[in-house]
Amino acid sequence: MSTSSRIRCGWAGTDPLYVAYHDTEWGVPVHDDRHLFEMLTLEGAQAGLSWITILRKRDNYRKAFDGFRAERIARYDAKKVRALLANEGIVRNRLKIASTISNARAFLAVRKEFGSFDHYIWQFVGGTPRQEHRHSLKDIPAHTAESDAMSKDLKKRGFRFVGSTICYAFMQAVGMVNDHTTDCFRHGKVR
Repeated sequence: MSTSSRIRCGWAGTDPLYVAYHDTEWGVPVHDDRHLFEMLTLEGAQAGLSWITILRKRDNYRKAFDGFRAERIARYDAKKVRALLANEGIVRNRLKIASTISNARAFLAVRKEFGSFDHYIWQFVGGTPRQEHRHSLKDIPAHTAESDAMSKDLKKRGFRFVGSTICYAFMQAVGMVNDHTTDCFRHGKVR
C-alpha cells in the first residue's frame, strides 16, 4: 500500500515532513534520555505555535542546543543566550530559551535522583504505554490525570513550559500513550 493511500490520524495532513513524523515517530515508545529531553524541549517551544513550525526548525534546534545534551545546555551563559536569541533557525523567545537552560539543570537533577530521566518520566503511566481507542480527533483529550500529575511534579522540580497540555502532547509524542485513532494504520503498529 502506498503511503498516500494509507489512513492516518487527521492531524497528519499532507505535508511530507508531518506525514513522516506521524508515520515513523509519533507514538513510538522512547526510552532514550536525550531524545526525551529533546521532545520535552520541543513541546515547550511549540506552545502558542503549530507543531509543523517546530518540525521545520527541529534540525536547527539540534544544532543550536548541542544535540540536546543537557550537560552542555545547563552550562549556557549570557553570551550563549544572546547567540540563541539571534538564531533565526529557532523560536527566538527569551522565556523559552531560558526555560530550556533551567530545564536542562532540572533534568540533570532528576536523572541523578532516579538513575535516568526515562525511569522517572515513565512512572506516570506505570512504565507501560497506555493503549487508547479513540475513534476520531475529537475524542482525544487535551490533558489527562496522568499529564496533570506529570505537570505538577515537573513544576515542583523546577521545570518550566510543562503545563498539563504540553505534558500530554509530550506523552503522545514519546509513546507513553497510543493516541493514534483506531482507523489509522499506525494504531496497531505502535501497540
